Amino acid sequence: MEYVYSALLLHKAGKKLTAKAMDGILTAAGVDPDKNRIKALLAALKDVDIDEALKGAAMPMAVAAPAAAAEPAAKGKKDKKGKKEEKGKKEEKEEEKEEEFTAGLGSLFG
Repeated sequence: MEYVYSALLLHKAGKKLTAKAMDGILTAAGVDPDKNRIKALLAALKDVDIDEALKGAAMPMAVAAPAAAAEPAAKGKKDKKGKKEEKGKKEEKEEEKEEEFTAGLGSLFG
C-alpha cells in the first residue's frame, strides 16, 4: 500500500510519477523500496487518470454519509424481529459499499 500512497502523494503535489521520486518518498518514510514493485506500479498507472479514479473511489463514501444520517430517524420502536431484519439489512449494505469501493480501487491498477 505504501507504494500506492507514494504515487498518490506525488500526484497530489503535482509532481511527475517517476521511479526516482517514488523511491525518495518511500526512503523518507522509512521503507526499503523495491524497484521492481515501483516499476510495476508505474506501468499499471501509465494510462490511468488518477483524478477520475479517485472520484470513482470516493463516490461510495459520499453515498454512505447520507445513509448513516438517515438511520437514527428510521430507528424508533421495533420488536426483536424488526431489529434482526434491520441488522441484516445493514450488513448487506455495508458489504455492497465495500464491493463498490474495492471495484473503484481496482481501476487504479488498469
